Amino acid sequence: MTFFLGSLTAADWPGQESQWNGYAKYDFKVDQRPAYVVVPNHPAPGNPWVWRARFPGFHAEADLLLLKRGFHIAYINTNDMLGSPTAMGHWDNFYDFLTEKGLAKRVALEGVSRGGLFVYGWVARHPDKVACIYADTPVCDFKSWPGGKGKGVGSSGTWQRLLKEYDFTEAEALAYDKNPIDILAPIAEAKIPVLHIVSLNDVVVPPTENTFVLAERYRKLGGTIEIIEVEEGTEKSQGHHFTHPDPKRVADFIEKYAAHP
Repeated sequence: MTFFLGSLTAADWPGQESQWNGYAKYDFKVDQRPAYVVVPNHPAPGNPWVWRARFPGFHAEADLLLLKRGFHIAYINTNDMLGSPTAMGHWDNFYDFLTEKGLAKRVALEGVSRGGLFVYGWVARHPDKVACIYADTPVCDFKSWPGGKGKGVGSSGTWQRLLKEYDFTEAEALAYDKNPIDILAPIAEAKIPVLHIVSLNDVVVPPTENTFVLAERYRKLGGTIEIIEVEEGTEKSQGHHFTHPDPKRVADFIEKYAAHP
């Protein structure tokens, strides 16, 4: 079946076609990195899309609602790069590839957990290319996770990988001033709306060291951010995972700001 996207059809996507929850999914590579696009049955005007950062299948309920509303869902695997400059280079090329194919110039970014490092790193570089941000228990300061330098449990193995990925010494990482909490000015200036969801007992990515710090700073800069608070995440995940309480609110938020007439 062919779906018309203006001058673009789903058949124009490269790679292997499969099905994801009843929608056509195309797997291909950009910059030698695995990537994919899930195509709606009836694309909305302007070809709006959601770009997922890390854990793309987690809490996908809102994505399914958005597919029904004509959004594309896209993902590139830069999983172990933790939002580093190398990852951002791949993201730049992925964005260019998708927009040249005909997707909207302004995208909705979704980041889960460490995906916050990717989302905020990229939007701070390209605020003109982002319609809105939705982040799910996001890392907003890598000193908190994976560094474990505050009240969180941290991850020593991932911290060592981060030092290698960024080519940092421990001291350089601790002095780094381009974490999400530090790079909000261009995002606020562009008036990009933000929605986060957190669990209050999360000890992996504690909201008091991440989302709540970011929110306070973003509001002081004139930015708008909403926060959905879940009282308790699961014991198994140390509070980091939970059943999503309101996927429709997320889908409505993204559609409000990222749909194009």
